[in-house]
Amino acid sequence: MAPLPAARPEEVGLSAARLDRLGAVLRERIAAGHLPGAVALVARDGRIAWHEAFGRRDPAAADPMTTDAVFRIYSMTKPIVSVGVMMLVEEGRLLLGDPVGRHLPELAAPMVAVEGGGLEKAARPITVQDLLRHTSGLTYEFRGTGAVHRAYMDAKVYRRGQTNAEQVAMLGRLPLLHHPGTRWEYGRSTDVLGRLIEVVSGRTLGAFLAERILAPLGMADTGFFVPERDHHRLAGAFDRDPETGAAVSLIEVRERPSFESGGGGMVSTAADYIRFLQMLLEGGRLGGVRLLGRKTVELMTADHLGPIPGAPDLLPPGHGFGLGFAVRRERGMAPLPGSVGLYYWGGMAGTSFWVDPAERLAAVLMIQAPGQREHYRALFRTLVYAAIEG
Repeated sequence: MAPLPAARPEEVGLSAARLDRLGAVLRERIAAGHLPGAVALVARDGRIAWHEAFGRRDPAAADPMTTDAVFRIYSMTKPIVSVGVMMLVEEGRLLLGDPVGRHLPELAAPMVAVEGGGLEKAARPITVQDLLRHTSGLTYEFRGTGAVHRAYMDAKVYRRGQTNAEQVAMLGRLPLLHHPGTRWEYGRSTDVLGRLIEVVSGRTLGAFLAERILAPLGMADTGFFVPERDHHRLAGAFDRDPETGAAVSLIEVRERPSFESGGGGMVSTAADYIRFLQMLLEGGRLGGVRLLGRKTVELMTADHLGPIPGAPDLLPPGHGFGLGFAVRRERGMAPLPGSVGLYYWGGMAGTSFWVDPAERLAAVLMIQAPGQREHYRALFRTLVYAAIEG
């Protein structure tokens, strides 16, 4: 598939001078030692208006950052896996209301931790929709210090040496943090979706995504590991956080893993990921390739939480969550610009994206700086919107 066409910023209603202002800020922060390097990409009306590299690809190397650098995208894996699930829904092989235990028996009878100790039977089954919108009751071990989080840690829920099937079997033996459908809880729901894809499709998660999404969209640099021929393009992080001095550790992606984490295991480039976003922006189709129907994309990018409470550190005021993305419900309230209907997410090492259908805009920022991720996400969003002129 041909690459997305390029345009001068002014041709798509953006200010080159104001985008350069963002570039100047990134260069300044890199020179100050706050960030090793970055790749930024902004597309509007289906054309790439700004795609630049800044700083160094790897602090341990002398080579400069390049626009084709490969980044660990962590939780930006989740939207790709969510699209894969919805493709199976469109084929009639899954329904959003299906109890996940119908396909994954290990999760057929979950127990929920009770305040003060003990367990009780879940009030209802976990559904496919619960997994997609993070209301399953599953959590992340690093999201708290309670008994359930300790149980996750003790069980070593995240191990590169396990298989997707082994992880789900382990999760089935651990209690849920909340009853399904009662709270938005960021956790290992999308890892479970990865295993669900394997069971329903009969393919490994990596093979399914490669055949059904990545290859059709021309995302040649996206996957669960970086082949040896491309190791020289892999972006790295500082050994220690420039603010706290804490050691920084990123997942090893130079070898094919046993565990293909649907929640956070993939690598990609800015140019690859913008193709995925443009497919969503065009209602499930890119060029002559259609992955999803338009109404399915509308469903995925609508709010599925309503009054269900969430976590304010991840879902700012005025936002909800759809089927794989956070979604903006109100023009105001949030401390970031954006239109109602905007959807977005990011990865633990600092990568982030958003899609704004009202502005016909998609943007990707690739960095490997876990401790600085919130600052640069806000900076990138704010300054790109400041560049919109038409």
